[in-house]
Amino acid sequence: MKNHTLSFKSFLLMGAVLLASAGSLRAQVDSSKVFEVYGFAMLDIGYNANQVKPSWYDAMRPSRLPSYENQYGADGYSYASARQSRLGVKTSFPTSMGNFKAVFDFDMYGVGADEGQTTIRLRHAYGQLGHWGAGLTESAFMDLDVFPNTTEYWGPNGMLFLRNAQLRWESLNGLVVALEAPGASGDAGIYADRVELQGVKFHFPVPDLSGHYRWTGNNLYLQLGGIVRYFKWEDQAATPTLDLSGNATGWGVALSTGINLGKKILIHGQGTYGEGIENYFNDAPIDVGIATTGDPKTPVTGEPLADVGLVGFVDINWSPKWTSSVGYSTTIITNSDGQAPDAYHQGQYVAANLMYYPTAGVMSGVELTYIDRENNSDGFTSSAVRVNFSFKYNFSYKHYGM
Repeated sequence: MKNHTLSFKSFLLMGAVLLASAGSLRAQVDSSKVFEVYGFAMLDIGYNANQVKPSWYDAMRPSRLPSYENQYGADGYSYASARQSRLGVKTSFPTSMGNFKAVFDFDMYGVGADEGQTTIRLRHAYGQLGHWGAGLTESAFMDLDVFPNTTEYWGPNGMLFLRNAQLRWESLNGLVVALEAPGASGDAGIYADRVELQGVKFHFPVPDLSGHYRWTGNNLYLQLGGIVRYFKWEDQAATPTLDLSGNATGWGVALSTGINLGKKILIHGQGTYGEGIENYFNDAPIDVGIATTGDPKTPVTGEPLADVGLVGFVDINWSPKWTSSVGYSTTIITNSDGQAPDAYHQGQYVAANLMYYPTAGVMSGVELTYIDRENNSDGFTSSAVRVNFSFKYNFSYKHYGM
């Protein structure tokens, strides 16, 4: 019995030593070095009372509405989609050259050649050391904070939204400048769909130059963004009497803001104007349209299409477990005289929701979305109304370096 008592005391002593050692190890953990695995599983299920392009069944994009009567069949369809689900990793830690951070993530929302499929879609592949960053991330022209607290995947059509490969420099006082991949499509498809001049080869001699400056106050911020781009098109079959080659410059400016009205209301706003920058919008058509010239040798040429984008949304926190978002967005295109009568002219987007957070990391909600499309000159319009129920389950695991 005595021997058992001594063994139990030894056991307690050993446990105390191990606990003390574990505490010492935890004290050595450098919390500034973080590696995180994160993401969420998400389901969207609902009903669209009208019709959209079938490969965009779970998104609300005015540009994917019919351009003529019953282009996509009969009205009304139900759907269920898990394509918003996401997985990613990111890390950050301080160095002698400034803070290092990197992120790599993807969702399952196929676009481009995978349009309509449930497949891997790269969202970010980006790293930054100090002031310099490189890779795939949000354009320096856009303002991600404009995106409202809505569940519809694509979001407001008049918002600037393009993740683009780029080299960028960031200051400490809100200034960002970047060289971005030219000719990138908002659908992540090939650049050929950005111009209507058929039979010519599009050419991008230089990268797009973009940037923004952000001023931040106590309850609001203001961001001014800008972009300049240059592109050419070459007629590979040019003759002494007919040559459709040409070039153009695109440009744009954007002003955005976020305004906190107390702790319960956040206002998102953005206004954009430019020419030949449609691919930087969340949902807009081609950058360059056909224009007539009256010149026998070059009867048509490319014209950068003027565009206007507007966004206004209000996020409301009713309580720690209930939120809403409601707002409006539009894109308006100034069509060239050579575009078809059924070419895209204007799109509108309206959304409102009620979302519930029953516990940490879990969200459910219902959202009503309305979109419409107006053609260039044939008088045709189309619209869609969708009710969507979303269920989202977040996860995250952080490892802190030694």
